[in-house]
Amino acid sequence: MKTQFKILAGCIALALLAWSGAQAQTVGVTAKEIVIGSCASLEGPSSFLGRETVRGADVYFQYINDQGGVTGRKLRLVSHDDSYDPTKVQACWDRLIEEKVFTMGFFVGTPTALKYVPLAESNQVPLVGLFTGAQTLYTPVRHWVINVRASYFDEMAEQVDGLWKVLGYHKIAVIYPDDAFGGAVLLGLQTALKDHSAEPVAAASYVRQTDMVDEAINKVKAANPDAVVVVGPANTVAPILKKAHEKGWKPLFLSVSFVGTDELIQSAGTDAEGTVITQVVPPYYLTV
Repeated sequence: MKTQFKILAGCIALALLAWSGAQAQTVGVTAKEIVIGSCASLEGPSSFLGRETVRGADVYFQYINDQGGVTGRKLRLVSHDDSYDPTKVQACWDRLIEEKVFTMGFFVGTPTALKYVPLAESNQVPLVGLFTGAQTLYTPVRHWVINVRASYFDEMAEQVDGLWKVLGYHKIAVIYPDDAFGGAVLLGLQTALKDHSAEPVAAASYVRQTDMVDEAINKVKAANPDAVVVVGPANTVAPILKKAHEKGWKPLFLSVSFVGTDELIQSAGTDAEGTVITQVVPPYYLTV
């Protein structure tokens, strides 16, 4: 996490230097500070992810400021809530624009990110470090979006390769929310399986941000998969694990990094045991 914020601070510094040479007065930049805006899930069922992301940014910004800031300017984070709700995106974005931020970062989630990205591009506002691995952030090239993490395609490729080559599990299924996040991971899984001339043995969706998952569980369970990728934040993945185990169904469950491992363990308790979760970590040469 520290490395991610270090990369972000470097990106801000480079952007600042480039912009300062192009225009005399840059919005959100004064002689003393640089204002960065954030819209994240600070309230609602997925607030753990948003609060932890913003808390991490605050801590690292303080560290940067204690070292003298960026080009002599202190970093100040302005953070507002979008509740991981796409319908709240425009209002949160407009609020940050009114507050005249230099750049934006620390946004959480795919459904909201897909709304923010076109706003960043049309307004030519740098958008840095989104907490999502949706492929649409990477292709086509987004000139106003700076990613600092691996994609869900990368996570799915690693999961499938491990299942296929190491464990010998070839019957792989998926349970996912009916939103852009679920669609992104589903596509990543399908793409990864194509490399093995395969496809999911079963796929079932559920209503996002709910525990209405019984139908999806029953559909996937009927296919008798070796492993099941369960997509969602902890507040929806935990009920899936609990209900599956209550039915006596215990394939190898897997999830991607967005689930929030700590919260999943707290929410699911012993039902989280054995779940494989891919984590996005910095390469070894950037860990100092």
